[in-house]
Amino acid sequence: MPEINLKCSCGKVRGKTKNVNESSGTRIMCCCDDCQSFAQYLEQESSVLDQYGGTDIFQMPISYIKITEGMKQISSVRLSAKGMYRWYTECCNTPIGNSMGSGVPFIGIIHNFMDNTSSRDEELGRNRGHIHEKFARQEVPTDLKGSSLRIIIRSLSKLIVWKIKGLNKPSVFFDDNGKPIAEPNVLN
Repeated sequence: MPEINLKCSCGKVRGKTKNVNESSGTRIMCCCDDCQSFAQYLEQESSVLDQYGGTDIFQMPISYIKITEGMKQISSVRLSAKGMYRWYTECCNTPIGNSMGSGVPFIGIIHNFMDNTSSRDEELGRNRGHIHEKFARQEVPTDLKGSSLRIIIRSLSKLIVWKIKGLNKPSVFFDDNGKPIAEPNVLN
């Protein structure tokens, strides 16, 4: 399975994935208000969101990410005290991805951090559609909508398999004690 190079827009933070292809994860366009708020927080709406307010995300095991340069530039934010960890680079506000706690083997890598624009569809497959479209900025055409139930079932089944396989470790975002590498700024 291919490795995908990762990098922020200024190039200070770099890394790679391993074992990634269409069947190893789930690619979606998430229109939820939290993903939109994250893009607003980073002042990156025009580069992160599509015309419907969707973010191109590839859900994969968190242990498949390796950062090779710029670890000190990684920061996090949570939109509430119990919200997802939303990782980004301090150097240029490039969104990296969204994860849950350290015991959950999941990260949704955001397209801006993947250095595969021209080959993304070939490497990760076409996205499975826009979800959470009730938060969309405009009506999502029927042919672009994803089946939320199918995506949820696929994501949950992958999450269970990843948990059984112990793919929550190693994690570049959490230390061995489960603490985030960057204390998140919790927004109100």
